[in-house]
Parts: sequence; C-alpha cells; structure tokens
Amino acid sequence: MSSANLTRDETAARAAGVRLHTVEVDLDLRSAPDAAVTTFPTRSTFAFTAVTDTTWVDFIGESVIEVIVNDRAQPVEWDGARIRLRGLVADGATPNVVRIDAAARYSTSGEGLHRFRDPVDDATYLYTQYEPADCRRVYPCFEQPDMKARWRFTVAAPTGWEVLSNGAEASRDEVAGGVRVHFTETLPLSSYITAVAAGPYHRVDGTHRGTQAPIALGVLCRASLAAHLDAAEILDITRRGLSFFENAFDFPYPWGKYDQIFVPEYNLGAMENPGLVTFTEAYVFRGASTTAQHEARANTILHEMAHMWFGDLATMRWWDDLWLKESFADYMGTHAAAAVGGFPDAWVSFATRRKGWAYTQDQLPTTHPIVADIPDLEAAKLNFDGITYAKGASVLKQLVGFVGEEAFFRGAQRYFARHAFGNTTLPDLLTALEEASGRDLAAWSAAWLQTTGVTELSAERTSDGLELAVSTVRPDRVTVGLYGDAGGRLVRRGEIATDVVAPRTPLEGARHDDVVLVVPNDDDRTYAKVRLDAASTAAVARGLSTIDDALARAVIWAALWNATRDGILPARRYIDIVARHAPEETDAALLTDATARAAFTIGHFAADDDRAPLAAQWLDTAWNALSHATPGSDAQLIWARTVGTATSVCGDRAADLRAALSGAIPPPAGLPLDPELRWAWLIALATSGDADEADIARELRTDDTASGRVAARTARTAHPAASVRAAAWQAAWSDETLTNDHLDATIAGVRAGGRRDLVADFDDDYFARILPTWQSRSIEIARRLVIGLFPASPSLDAADAWLRDHPDAPGALRRLVIEQRDGLARDLRVRAAQPSR
Repeated sequence: MSSANLTRDETAARAAGVRLHTVEVDLDLRSAPDAAVTTFPTRSTFAFTAVTDTTWVDFIGESVIEVIVNDRAQPVEWDGARIRLRGLVADGATPNVVRIDAAARYSTSGEGLHRFRDPVDDATYLYTQYEPADCRRVYPCFEQPDMKARWRFTVAAPTGWEVLSNGAEASRDEVAGGVRVHFTETLPLSSYITAVAAGPYHRVDGTHRGTQAPIALGVLCRASLAAHLDAAEILDITRRGLSFFENAFDFPYPWGKYDQIFVPEYNLGAMENPGLVTFTEAYVFRGASTTAQHEARANTILHEMAHMWFGDLATMRWWDDLWLKESFADYMGTHAAAAVGGFPDAWVSFATRRKGWAYTQDQLPTTHPIVADIPDLEAAKLNFDGITYAKGASVLKQLVGFVGEEAFFRGAQRYFARHAFGNTTLPDLLTALEEASGRDLAAWSAAWLQTTGVTELSAERTSDGLELAVSTVRPDRVTVGLYGDAGGRLVRRGEIATDVVAPRTPLEGARHDDVVLVVPNDDDRTYAKVRLDAASTAAVARGLSTIDDALARAVIWAALWNATRDGILPARRYIDIVARHAPEETDAALLTDATARAAFTIGHFAADDDRAPLAAQWLDTAWNALSHATPGSDAQLIWARTVGTATSVCGDRAADLRAALSGAIPPPAGLPLDPELRWAWLIALATSGDADEADIARELRTDDTASGRVAARTARTAHPAASVRAAAWQAAWSDETLTNDHLDATIAGVRAGGRRDLVADFDDDYFARILPTWQSRSIEIARRLVIGLFPASPSLDAADAWLRDHPDAPGALRRLVIEQRDGLARDLRVRAAQPSR
C-alpha cells in the first residue's frame, strides 16, 4: 500500500501523540498566469505539543526544500507522501515549531489547487478542493479530520486579483509582481475544509444581519460569466438560510464572513469550506433553466450552509462517521429548502432524485451501513455515495418523525453546545437526541444506521382486506394510501398508518372493494422500495398523471422505475406508461427523471429486438410533447433536451434539428435556442452521424467559451466512425494533458449513442489498463476512467476473470469494478427477462 493511503489506525496513533495548535500557510501564486510554470512555492509552519519525538506531516507535491524543527534544520526525509519529523520535544507541554518549505504543483484534475485558463479573455483562475485528503497537494499538513488547528493564511498573487481564504482579509502589501494578502486567523478547522481561491473573479457583495453580528456576504464567478450570475437570488436564499440555521441550532454562525464562489471544472456539486464555499459553475445558468434546476441550486446552497454546523463546527473524528455531516446536510438542505428556501415541493425532488440514488447504491454488492467501516483514505473517497448522503438523509427524515421535529432540533442544539470546534462519533449525537426526546435510540440506530439493504413494501389484497408485507422488519411506521376512481381520475380516499413489527401486518379497517390503487408509503416518510400489486399497476398505467399530490406521484414513478430495473415490469410497458403520462407531468423534477429513466431503459433494459422500435417510439413521444408544450414552460425545455438525447440513438428527426440549428425553420415558440441547447442538439446529431466537423467548428466560432470547447470535444469524439472512437479511447487513457472536464467530454464521446460495435474491440485493453492507471493517476481521474469506460459487453466473463486474477488489487479499485460488473449483470438479467413480442 502506498504511504499516501493513510489508515484509520495510524492517524489515530498520530493524533494521540501530537496536539496541534496553529498552522501558518504562505503561498506564492504570482506565477499562475504563466502556463509554462507548473509549480509554486508553499510553506507551512506548525505549532504543536507532543508526547512522541517523531511523527510525520503529509505532502504530495514536486519537492520538499527544507524542514526546520525547533530552529534546527534536519535532513529531508520525504517519500512523496510523508515528511518525517524527528527530534521533537516530547514532554507534552513544550511547544514544537516546525517549518516546511516545499514546491507544490498546479492541478488540472480538480484536486488540490486547480488552475484554469478562460478561453474568452485568457484570464487565469485558481481554487482549492481538498476533501477528503488533497490539502496535502497544496501545503504540508496533518491530513486527518481530528487534528484541528487555528489557521493563518498569507497568499501572494498578481495585482488586481480577488484573493480569498476562510478568514477575512486582514491586510495586503504591494510586492514585486503583485500583492501579498494576509488573512485573519480562523477558529479551529480540519485541514480538508481550509481553502484558497484567487483570480480576476467577478464579485457581488451583500450583508446579513446575524443573530450576534453582521455577516459579510460575497458571490463570485469568472468575469466572463458575470452576465449570467443571478446573485440576487443566491443572496436571498443565503440570508434566509443563515437566519433559519442560526435559530434552529441556537448557535450563531461562527466563521465570520460567508463567501460563495462558483468555479470552473469542479469535480463536485459544492464544498463547505467555512467562509469560502465552492460550487460548480453548472449552477451559473448560461441558458434557460427550469424550476427544478433553481431548486437544486438552492438545496445545494442550504446543504453546504448546514455543514457550517454539521461537519465544520462539530466534525467526525474519522471518515467512518462521514454520515454525521453528509447525511445531516443532505436532510437539512431539503428541509430548509422546503421551510424557508422558497421551494415547498423540495421533498418531491428528494423522493425521486436523492432516494433513487440511495436505492440504486443500496442494492449493489458493495453496499454498506450508513455508519460504515472506513479503514483508509481510498475507502473514504468512494464512500461519498448514495448511502452516506441520500440513504442517511432518508433515515434522518424518519428519525425526525420518530422523535418529533422539536426534540430533534433540541438534540442538535445540545450536540453543538457540547462539541463545538471538536470531533465526534455516533454515540455523541445519539446521546444528545436521546436526552432531548426521552427515547432510547439504540434499537433504531442498530436497525437503520448499522445494517444494509432496501426494505421492500407491498400491500396485498386478501379475502379479509389488505395486508402490509415487508421484506425486512425494522422499527418504523408506514402510511398506506388508498385511491379510488372518480370519473377517470385517481383520487385519494383515505389512508391507514401502521407500525411495522412483523413481516406481515393486517391493515385494520381497510377494505379494497372500491379501491383501485393501493400505495404503501405514499407520503414517502420511510426508506423503502415500494411494490405495486397488479391491479394498482394497471390503475396507474391508466391514470398516474391524474393524481393531484406530486409526492404520491413521485413514490409511484419510483415504484414503476424500480420494477423496471428489477425486471418485473417489462421495458415496453414502462415506456408506454411514461409516454402516456410524462407529457402531463407538471413537476419539473419528476418529468426530468421520468424522461431520463425512459432513455436509460431503452439503452440498457430493452430486449435487443425492441431497442430500435422503442427508440423511435420514444423520439416520437418527445417530439410530440415538445410540439404541444406550453411556450416558455419548464416542460418545453425538458422535452427539448429529451429530443436531443433521443436523437442520439434514432436519427428520424435529425433533419428537423439541423434545420432549427441553421435557422432554416424557427424553433418552437417560446423555446430559447441558447448555446446550451444548441450544443446538446449538435452533439446528438454528431452521435447519429448527422453533423460533421464543419458543423462543430461553426458552432464553436459562435460559442468559443470553456463550455463550448468541452461540448465541441464531446461532439468530435462522438462521431460514429471506428477510427474516431479509437482515437478518443487512446486519448482518454494516455493524454495526461486533458483536464478533468475534457476527460469527461472524451469519455462521453466514446460512449455516445450506446454504439457497442464501435468500441467492442477495446474490452481486453480496458482490463489491462485499469490497475496501472489506478497506480499512476490520481483517484479522481482513475475513478472516472474505470467507471466511464467499463465495457458494456454481452458477457460477464472478462470482469469476472479480472476480479479472480487480481485479488490483491487495491480495495477501492476492486469496489469500482464490482459495482460496474453488477450494473452489467443487471442489464443482461433484465434484458433476458423481457417477454417476447
């Protein structure tokens, strides 16, 4: 195992031997605009006490220049990941002062200090991203969450740049070739949530009246995106969120200022660095955007804001308690979006999107408990998944119902008051919640936090009435919705709520003689996969879109999707239901997911003989829905995007899209044919062979932006010629100059249109490359390659052979291969289960 892969046991031992107090960081980024310069000077100065005379500091960079321990230089002992420190004062009281000078590397992978050049104005932008362990790529540090410190940053940068860190700017000095900015000392922070950003960012300022003091607000993005930054909406959500959380947690926002910066080529949705929250630029909408997109952005803003308390103020001791921050932030983001964020239907989006992610993850052979066993950093990197985020949030939603919302927040207040600026584990939180609610949570925790798997819920009709059946008994209370037919509309007639204490529970007082649809969990309170009986499936096939309650529709859409991906509901029938009811769906999130899942079903689950006719049918559905959608509506935009996706596998409407793009015919009234939609359609045309290099070059001339260049790369690599796909394949694996976004674009081109015939010859090459790639590239880049280029072969033999022949491969790599193999096995299994025509 590489020494870069820190383990839980050795970091616990380090924390027991060293008590860290302060860290001073000095970065010189004046060279950043010069692309030929690949490194920058970095210095860290640590003050700590110790009960050991030797330890190590983490650093992954170009070189370590000097190590000074208590004013004495020592030989540099650095293995590329760890710098050994010797000769420490080990009395536990006398401060040790260690200074390390090094050279770090600018990044293009989104890990560490990422450097980006904007093709619009040739400006250079920098930002950091560390979680879980990439702070060590920018400055030497103790890279573990339970070694918190007060940090003081000094950053030199070119004149005229915005320079930011967690703390507020304290002063700046003119220096040769730029400025040196000094920042105020932070309160105790873990290394992974420290942050720096620098560049000619566009900035909009604001302020918020906090419960104790005014909070300075900032919203930033690249200068070339300034026209698209709707800062007023972002600031409004920020103010409402800060008010909500300060009151809910009875703890003032502790980190001083609150900057939010939207950055290019970002690997995540966002990151909760106190005082300097980073977001993907995808939340700066260059074109038309739906209500669901604005809701998703608000949810993310509030998710990261919740982290200022859950995660930053009280931080998990090690990554096996990652859920202590991510599950809570995921829950609180939706809760706050619905309560104060201006999106009262946020729980509908949660039901279809976040829970859908969790259900998928929880059915993999690599699923794990919410409270997971994370032995090392590689395992931690892969546990930022649907279990830790969405299942954890789903279970917390149940917990709030179990203990009561008032008691839940009282418990959270106790937790923060008790553990502010410290590190915690599961018992710390459960104790606070038990004290506040008076409930014993041991059984609940064991059943929901420390087990795996999705409970299946079904309501079965018997001669005596209805019974609720569950596949796994966990302490829970489930609501079953009963629906009747009222003139062709499905109308809720009532409900029955019951505690789950056995595999089968009679629903007292339930009669089904006038009930056409029975929906367990139609309020989406519990975390479970719902199975509809045959009569209920027939009812929703007729009338799903007539149900008034969007949350109930979300549960039903999810039940249909789960039945399809489990091979229970035939793909043809699922597509028929979507084609009938998606054009009538009024919730943008539900419509977006329904259209995406229809496309996935055709590409992955349909029988071979059905794929082409279903693709044509689906394109007709999307085209007709686009034609009849209300001008300027969310539905019109979603169907326009769907037409593009459908055209990539069926070229029946290619001529129409080409005509609209060229201006020969006008687009549908009210549809903004903006750069984002134009590229989506052009990529679809390139994938089907109906657009060429001249078309791509012409489009790029009108949108020669970072987004335009990424889209053009996808379009070029998507051309359905074997030689083009082969060149893209080689570039993805071998061209290390590709940034993370350009790598994604290349992978998307290789896989475009599901054209297995164009890449089938590369199966053996894939399995030959993945281990050396894992060993030589960063985890983020290697992960993208392993997942994105996994072969969609007609057999599991190659994947099984690799797993059999590589029992000692890194556990994180084996996990990815096992998960991709499971996805392929599901595809093959579901296709084989399709009924013949």
